Amino acid sequence: MKDRRWIRFRRNKGALLGAAVVAVVVVAAVAADWIAPFDPESRAGRPRVPPGDVHWFGTDDVGFDVFSRVVHGARLSLITALSSVGIAFAVGVPLGLLAGWYRRVDGIVMRAVDVMLAFPSILLAVAIAGIFEARSLTNVIVAVGIVMVPIFIRQVRAATLQVKSLEYVAAARALGASDARILFRTVLPNCIAPILVLTTLNLGIAILDAAGLGFLGLGAPPGSPEWGLMLTNGMEYVVHDLQWMLLPPGLAISLTVLGFNLLGDGLRDAFDPRHTR
Repeated sequence: MKDRRWIRFRRNKGALLGAAVVAVVVVAAVAADWIAPFDPESRAGRPRVPPGDVHWFGTDDVGFDVFSRVVHGARLSLITALSSVGIAFAVGVPLGLLAGWYRRVDGIVMRAVDVMLAFPSILLAVAIAGIFEARSLTNVIVAVGIVMVPIFIRQVRAATLQVKSLEYVAAARALGASDARILFRTVLPNCIAPILVLTTLNLGIAILDAAGLGFLGLGAPPGSPEWGLMLTNGMEYVVHDLQWMLLPPGLAISLTVLGFNLLGDGLRDAFDPRHTR
């Protein structure tokens, strides 16, 4: 018998559209060296050349090919998003499990989570990134990862509280299983579905936050083919009708975030019928 969850997922047109968009971005990131016709960090022609047959998206104020930089920017954005969400996953999931299982740990962890969630995520990311002196993608990954840790803690804690009251957990306790065995062999596998949905949704948020830091000058170093940095450079020339410097990276960010959001919503509808529209 086919898994009904994947049947529901395939019937969701929005989820399929999101999966297609994400697939295109992943292919562009992996095959950027073959897709991009020019080196993203070397001059490919005269500055501020409009879109044409040679430069599909035109060139920027230095002479870099905009299309090549957008394609390579997909790689940087995905690496940043996957790394930052990986940090949030590695820290947030264990803390969420412990907070949901032990009442004393719950009080300490959740108070810290409440303090972090009291600030808007982008402001907290700016504050963390501003601590570092040099601009680098590593700083962006750390800042965005720290900001997302409370989100994972709350989601995993809620799932743990729901699962720990079920009968098979009580049966495992009665059989003498240790807390660690119950948490990682019984509770955690039953929390995979909400964690998977949360991870997918937060990949889009991570891309958006990383682009925001780059736009504010706290992200990748100058000259890097990073979408937020490209937006900053393009903003200076909008008044001169040079929109091709601004539109491609802006559309790339919007479509990628939309793709991850649609994919995450589809996974949530598929794995949790209570959210099915």
